[in-house]
Amino acid sequence: MKSVKMASLRVVRRMFCAAADTGSRWERLKNSKAGVWFHGLATDYKEACREIFVGAWERPVKASAYLSLLGGAWACFYTKPDQSSFEATLLEHSGQLCLLSPWIRNATSDVHVQSLVQLQNEGRLRHISLGLLSLVYRADYNPDVTLYEAQCSNLSVPWRELPERMLDVGFIGHWWILDSKMKDYDVNENEFKHLPAHMQATSPPSVQEVERSERLHKESWLALTMEGEKKETDVVAKKQESVSEDSPVEALQQEQTSSMRAV
Repeated sequence: MKSVKMASLRVVRRMFCAAADTGSRWERLKNSKAGVWFHGLATDYKEACREIFVGAWERPVKASAYLSLLGGAWACFYTKPDQSSFEATLLEHSGQLCLLSPWIRNATSDVHVQSLVQLQNEGRLRHISLGLLSLVYRADYNPDVTLYEAQCSNLSVPWRELPERMLDVGFIGHWWILDSKMKDYDVNENEFKHLPAHMQATSPPSVQEVERSERLHKESWLALTMEGEKKETDVVAKKQESVSEDSPVEALQQEQTSSMRAV
């Protein structure tokens, strides 16, 4: 029994010693240079967060404006198109133009898309991300070309020439220059150059014109009737009305009289 009690006392003593040792180690770590630096950093962040919440509570309009700017920046960054998106959009627009006859294609759309397709086939299209937006510009050489001018970094495209080489701007999920060039891509303006000026400009139809067009379209599906057939139909309808109004005897006499006159 004494040995068991001594062993238990030793275990308890070791536990207290370990706890005291752990506390002393934590105090030494806390009072060290790294501990003091981390403690000061945590205190600064805590105070900054407190000031943010207090300032937002005191000036809600300013805080809402800042939150709107941050949310808009995050949305622009999240919806920023990449190089694969540009290639897919270019392929889609190129397919749309290929489905049209060359006589009705818009010259502006056709020239712009064909030039981009040629640069893509030559490997001269470059994509760069600027955080909130993307840019597509043209380069002088394909990166796989083994020419000295293509491989030397000192002869790469300088930043001052980027505005002149820029081909498209990607922002909020759209490539704006390519989409603007594809506006009315199925309208060839050269076909209307011989028309007068007042006939070249078009305007959307009014509500009355749309209703009139719909009514004429519905009437075009109706069966055609001759004018004589229409008159005979009206006469028969009138006779039937008169017969229904008269008595059966009078109706029979009228039918006999009409048959004898016909003979």
